[in-house]
Amino acid sequence: MARHTIDHLLELTAAALTRAGAGPDMAASTARSLVAAEAQGLASHGLARVSQYAAHLRNGRVNGDAKPKVVSERAAACLIDAEEGLAFPASDLAIREAIERARKCGVAFAGITRSHHFGVAALHLEAVAAAGMVGLAFGNSPAAMPAWGGKRALFGTNPVAAVFPRRDGEPITIDLALSEVARGKLMVAARDGKSIPTGWALDRNGEPTTDPKAGLEGMMCPAGGVKGAMLAMMVELLCCSLTGAAFGFEADSFFVEEGNRPRIGQAFLVIDPGALAGTDTYLERVETLLTAMLVDEGVRVPGDRRRGIALKAMSEGVEVADALLAQLV
Repeated sequence: MARHTIDHLLELTAAALTRAGAGPDMAASTARSLVAAEAQGLASHGLARVSQYAAHLRNGRVNGDAKPKVVSERAAACLIDAEEGLAFPASDLAIREAIERARKCGVAFAGITRSHHFGVAALHLEAVAAAGMVGLAFGNSPAAMPAWGGKRALFGTNPVAAVFPRRDGEPITIDLALSEVARGKLMVAARDGKSIPTGWALDRNGEPTTDPKAGLEGMMCPAGGVKGAMLAMMVELLCCSLTGAAFGFEADSFFVEEGNRPRIGQAFLVIDPGALAGTDTYLERVETLLTAMLVDEGVRVPGDRRRGIALKAMSEGVEVADALLAQLV
């Protein structure tokens, strides 16, 4: 295992995706997100995804020539067609549109249809925080969890993320899947030959399992039981009923190389604090809450750990397993 610079990994990742059939913009945008995830210690959404995306490109599950575009709009809302490509260029466009519209209208909603896996949800919101705005991100995914009381996978693990800028400090960043853990953690455990804790997943018969491969073939457990299942349903409706995208049960798994084009959806909500109580009031309220939280030893600001890992990666490089690097090459 050796360390590699961010630039080197960006070059390798973009080259691998280009060779698999992604256009230059798609390859570059995707590489930025995957390498950023790896640099933050989020291996399940980092370089391990390159071979998966490349297989989808080669097998026609992704349109490598896609050019995302706005297909419907009003002042504070727009719909972007990802054209069945990788999700990252469409997400970049959605964030740009949402920030610009929120500046004019105070709030903006940008939906994406006919999309693919969009990686770490919170990474898309970094530009929102840099613009001094509050951002929310939602994404659905292929079916991996049952509706509460059900016996078959119906909802995706459906990540939710939020970002809240601060006056002087780094933004508060919250990012979570609505399953007990992200499904990518099972992918990494299966790759590494490791077991998983009880309570993460069920096998195809609905029985608890510690085998990540059985979990990938079965279902994930929702976080918080019925509450997690209901939140997953909310995300499906936000990302699909408003955008026309495919529900999780209509999309083949990301973890198989062959299958349909997922055509799933994402949604971003951007809010300008100046349109409500005012930016100064917003910033004061944020710091008041954080001050109260940090009185207790052991409490940390959400997002700080990931940023610390990323800062170290920028100066020292990213540690990558030899087998993973060989696969990437």
